[in-house]
Amino acid sequence: MAQQSRSHFRESPILRTLFLIGTGGFIGSILRYLVSGYAQQLSKSIQFPFGTLAVNLVGCALVGFIAELADQRGVLSGETRAFLIVGLLGGFTTFSAFGNETMNLLRDGELWLAGGNIVGHLLLSLVAVWLGYSTAYLLWK
Repeated sequence: MAQQSRSHFRESPILRTLFLIGTGGFIGSILRYLVSGYAQQLSKSIQFPFGTLAVNLVGCALVGFIAELADQRGVLSGETRAFLIVGLLGGFTTFSAFGNETMNLLRDGELWLAGGNIVGHLLLSLVAVWLGYSTAYLLWK
């Protein structure tokens, strides 16, 4: 019975892809916790969510880098792309935390910090994605 399950798993591309995405998400979530906590501790800020900002910027830069390699260079297989972008980086980036932290700042009357959080995440994340694409492009010219 166990051999039949393993055989079905190998023969089913969707099951294999879902497993890769889930595994990547597991790893990405752990990395998010570690990197975010470390960045927040380094910032010594108790109000502004620097940890979440750091994770989102790193994640955006990596998404740009990997997407350039996958989409423009054809370096990565579909399964590897799913593992890295959908799974690992999907688990790593924290846009839902960004939304919650921004709402908490607004609720606490911290309009300037909330505005800085919004601008920081949106503008800097777009710049980070562009830097990722540009870096991959330059490395693989």
